[in-house]
Parts: sequence; C-alpha cells; structure tokens
Amino acid sequence: LQGLGLGAEDYIVKPFEVLELLARVEIVLRRGGKSARTFTLDELRVDLDAHRVFLREEEVPLTPQEYSLLEVLITNRNLALSREKLLNLAWGYDYEGESRTVDAHIQRLRKKLELENRIQTVYKLGYRLSTR
Repeated sequence: LQGLGLGAEDYIVKPFEVLELLARVEIVLRRGGKSARTFTLDELRVDLDAHRVFLREEEVPLTPQEYSLLEVLITNRNLALSREKLLNLAWGYDYEGESRTVDAHIQRLRKKLELENRIQTVYKLGYRLSTR
C-alpha cells in the first residue's frame, strides 16, 4: 500500500511467472505510448505489431503457427522452454496433438530464418532462443 501511495502503478506478489512480469511491463509501456514492438537479432527483424518477419530486409513468409512459435521464443528469449510449455503457449491449451510437432516447427524456423545457432536444443527439455 505504501508503494502504491508513493506512485507505484502496479505490483507482483512472489512467486510470479516470467510471462506475467512481461505482460505487466508491456501494459505499462503501452500506457506510456512507447511500446517498442520490434525485435532485432543479427540480420533478423520481427515487427511484433504487424506480424511481419524480415531477414536482411527481405520479408520472410511464415505460417501463422510458425509466427506464433517465433513470438513465444522471442518473448521468452534466453529461457529454456519445454516442448509442453511451447505447445501450451504457441498452440493453446486445447492442443491435443503430438509434442514432436514443436520439433518440426523449430526446424522450419531455423531454416527459414537462418537461426541454426540461435535456436538451441536444450537436452532432454526443449528449446531456447539465445540472444547472447
């Protein structure tokens, strides 16, 4: 209460999910009208508002599911995510298919966007988009 009284706009109670933190930061940025909704990595640029992906300034067509998976990887960059978590976030709660579909989509993203060294396989877990 004291923090809110001193001008804080929001708070999060521990323990919290990283996704919740990112969502709350995004809301605050939108309020200020300064939402930087572009992600750049090497020669890749993703316009998150327009859902457009560019490699060396040439647009790369992605399927809606490939784009959704890419956006999840970007939002959680440098974090290892299990196949199940990726399915949950990119496909939705009601997806009942095989978790290996994630592998096929990851392979296509690596090839289309030349991210072979950036989308890393985390042994016995899943994948991570490395920006380091």
